Amino acid sequence: MSAHAAARRGPLQAGLTLVELLVALLLGLLVSLAAASVLVSGQTGYLAQVELAQVDEAGRFALDMIERAARQGAFVDLDREDAPPSPASVAARIGGLDDHVLGGGAGIDSARAGGVNGSDVLALRFDGVGEGAEGDGSMLGCAGFGVGAGGEGWSIFYVAQAAGGEAELRCKYRGQKNWRSDALVAGVDTFQVLYGLDTDAPADGLPNQYLSADAINALDAALALDGASPAEREQDLRRKTHWKRVASIKVALLLHGARRGMPEREPQAYDLFGAGYGGAADPGTRPDEARMPPSLRWRERRSFAATIVLRNAAL
Repeated sequence: MSAHAAARRGPLQAGLTLVELLVALLLGLLVSLAAASVLVSGQTGYLAQVELAQVDEAGRFALDMIERAARQGAFVDLDREDAPPSPASVAARIGGLDDHVLGGGAGIDSARAGGVNGSDVLALRFDGVGEGAEGDGSMLGCAGFGVGAGGEGWSIFYVAQAAGGEAELRCKYRGQKNWRSDALVAGVDTFQVLYGLDTDAPADGLPNQYLSADAINALDAALALDGASPAEREQDLRRKTHWKRVASIKVALLLHGARRGMPEREPQAYDLFGAGYGGAADPGTRPDEARMPPSLRWRERRSFAATIVLRNAAL
């Protein structure tokens, strides 16, 4: 190229101007912010999915444990010499309490009012099978330990506060020497139970209505009992109790995740037994996030429910 032509094109550019540099920096910053936003959003979505999967797994595990215990509840070992026992001499093999929590005493004797968010107590009893303290392993309590012949197993489900302050579904059972309680799942908002009562005469084993534990206890309190002494009236109550007419149960759980989310949505209320259930007097059946403490209000939540037909007669 001739010198004259180069002179006409002007001097060659050797770098960026200040304005061009600032524009490039601004564009790079915008791209970096967009990439960081996508990364954070993706990570948040991933963590939310992982947490929901954990909540789903915990809910299915809890329902599976309750269903197994309920279906072996009221089992009687017919190979025993004194089986089947007289209905009048045996207490009901299923029981429950509304809005209670348990202590460390035997069975549900240590129950006190004021369950976690109105949570209920479900108590199931059954006979053991097989030689030895743990039997042949066919009859298991809610903690997974076997119960041998001649023994009576218990599976009691309730909600209590853990050491860290989170509520958990617990399993209470009778061990070799004393009563024990183990945690099943954490992050429980409430645990609710309804009982399917067979009101037909004679009973046909099918539920006609679902009632709370308080309602069944009220029916028992209204019974006209025969007997001249308290012991005789207690025996008559064992024979007539409505708990022996329970043919199925409905259980419901509301669980939350461990991570505290952002308040990006309106608080939600959960109808655990459906909008048609008139449970105004049954606390805990309609938990509302708006009434929960801020530390629990914005958690990921899932509700779980199951209707379980009892395989064994409540007698």
